[in-house]
Amino acid sequence: MTNPVGLISMQIARPFTSEHFPWLERLKALGYDFIELLVPEPGDVDLGELRGALGDAGLDVVLAARVSLERNLTSSDANCRQKGRDYLKYAVECAHTLGARILGGPLYGNPLVFAGRAPQPVDEAQRAARESWCVEGLKVLAPIAAQAGVTLAVEPLNRFETDILCTTRQGIALVDLVDEPSVRLMLDTFHMHMEDASIPEAITEAGSRIAHFQANENHRGFIGTGATDWVAVARALHAAGYAGPISLEPFRRDDDRIAVPIAQWRPPHEDETEKLSASLTLLKNAMTMGRYRR
Repeated sequence: MTNPVGLISMQIARPFTSEHFPWLERLKALGYDFIELLVPEPGDVDLGELRGALGDAGLDVVLAARVSLERNLTSSDANCRQKGRDYLKYAVECAHTLGARILGGPLYGNPLVFAGRAPQPVDEAQRAARESWCVEGLKVLAPIAAQAGVTLAVEPLNRFETDILCTTRQGIALVDLVDEPSVRLMLDTFHMHMEDASIPEAITEAGSRIAHFQANENHRGFIGTGATDWVAVARALHAAGYAGPISLEPFRRDDDRIAVPIAQWRPPHEDETEKLSASLTLLKNAMTMGRYRR
């Protein structure tokens, strides 16, 4: 089993525009199989030109949705819930145009830290309503995605980034409630480090529901610089029969001074070629060793 491995576009630039197209061939030369792009906002880039550049470089693509409080399947405001559906329909259209087969991320909405709001107490009636709105929204979107050949991959985030899905078990519960083949799970080891008691056990429990996997260190650094047991992760993915894409998001931390916010994207400040190559090699070697028990 050989999983395609990719890199998040935020490692290069945000937003990713036509001036960054030369990076596609660089990633291919480093050995990456795809790029995980944030869903382009209207006007960011010409989708036809981007698809052509991806084809020229021989790279596949996965898309990551950017939700907000305004485009939010689980908002108490019906208008925001509709905007959430409309945005995800747009994202599916982008995926179809670019040839992406997976659209992942916190598709349910309701961000916390990046929306600048604190979590609030939720009574049972509100919790049940948010669950219902989320399931309803995904059920509406599921056939649209299926028709476009796109899988919607919902991603649990840590408790500081959402108050809807934080654990793998919550993600499993949502996917099972929606019960549509085009709605599955996206798992990210960065969030799993905080919210799941055991990453390998969570992967095993999720099993065939996994559509996309993000391999990230506990501190968001480059693969191999943190506390993750990558061979144990690989064994769990192998046992789950996961043959899908694996992407890396080694968000850099270039300033460790007191009072500098860590949860903030920073542009590259050095040539990261060696680190990107070494991370890829380490992950691929771990995936190979994950097939063996002794």
